[in-house]
Amino acid sequence: MLTMRTLYTLAWRIAAPLAPLKLWWRGRREPGYRLHVGERYGRYDAPAPEGELVWIHAVSVGETRAAAPLVERILRERPSATVLLTSMTATGRETGRALFGERVVQAWLPYDLPGAMRRFLAHFRPAFGLLMETELWPNLAAEAAVAHVPLFLVNGRLSERSARGYERVGSLVRPLLHSLAGVAAQTQADAARLEALGARDVAVTGNLKFDLGVPDGARGLASRMRAMFGASRPVVLAASTRDGEETAILDALARSPLAGSTLLVIVPRHPQRFDDVAAMLAARGIAHARRSQDRPVPADVRVVLGDSMGEMAGYYGAADVAFVGGSLVPLGGQNLIEAIAMGAPVLVGPHTFNFADAADGAVAAGAALRVADADAMLAAAAALVGDAPRREAMRSCAEGFLAAHRGAAERTWAFVAARLPPP
Repeated sequence: MLTMRTLYTLAWRIAAPLAPLKLWWRGRREPGYRLHVGERYGRYDAPAPEGELVWIHAVSVGETRAAAPLVERILRERPSATVLLTSMTATGRETGRALFGERVVQAWLPYDLPGAMRRFLAHFRPAFGLLMETELWPNLAAEAAVAHVPLFLVNGRLSERSARGYERVGSLVRPLLHSLAGVAAQTQADAARLEALGARDVAVTGNLKFDLGVPDGARGLASRMRAMFGASRPVVLAASTRDGEETAILDALARSPLAGSTLLVIVPRHPQRFDDVAAMLAARGIAHARRSQDRPVPADVRVVLGDSMGEMAGYYGAADVAFVGGSLVPLGGQNLIEAIAMGAPVLVGPHTFNFADAADGAVAAGAALRVADADAMLAAAAALVGDAPRREAMRSCAEGFLAAHRGAAERTWAFVAARLPPP
């Protein structure tokens, strides 16, 4: 009888030969996808570093940024070790390079095929692996167990919706979670859902994203952006928007334009959608500027398309009010902690299940407001633009909210270190 894992692996074997076509297609807009393709199959040209190697897997931008406090802690605690940072997306790899430069080794994590994962582990020989958030790969876990490489899930999160999905493939997920050397979960609810699916040795250590400081140069970038937008113009930011949200926001803007000279800045979550959103604006006859043009925004232009990567902190710092996307549509929302840390009064939509604890906590603390739809978002933004004392009160609440949740990096590393042999 075929097991669930056998069927899962068969699906990967069917898909794997077609993957280079997808990488080539995505590489039209993100050239990074066309680089080091052999690594996707566990074939690495460069020799592996000598000595102890600590491996962290962060699939994309958000997980890579969240890993930063932990990477810094490991570099301090084990200065003779090499940190390997693996990614799956081009933007994630670019973020790792921007954050850490040559202080870490970067590579693609292979597709979850037994042979590819076996080659990856044999090549790098990691002392242990830290998987960020919800990176659950059955064949990786199985091969790591054979190779005696302890795997930890750190900054672990699992929404109620995702847990229901995993329950449907419990025979695949339960052995994976049971094989982990430990799980450091963000919240008690995440811990309970992971334990119910078979995880053992689970602790609540908090969300690493609360430990992120303001990135170097972010304040200066925010000042330059503000000057480009127009120093005296109010700025409403729609950050990390997802497909369907830009349409809803622009429809709402047509019904109720923002007052005075207020500028709306829209930053799509994924760079491959920059040109699509530009075409959307052009089709509606909306005069707009693009961040990539890097020149002052004319006074008669009311919308800016934020088509740049690695500048989100600058956008937040330049905004009077920031809406955090992925939350007007049922996609679970994006992380709002960076926006709060940069001092932006935050708005979120009704769908924040991916970051439920952080979003609910920010709203309860007065650091963020929840809105029902795009019309309500623009109305709330307009009200905040005209109410400087309210914005300042939200910033003050945000400082207290952030301070109350810091320390996750220390707790996470203490949890992991206690379960490792001496280096």
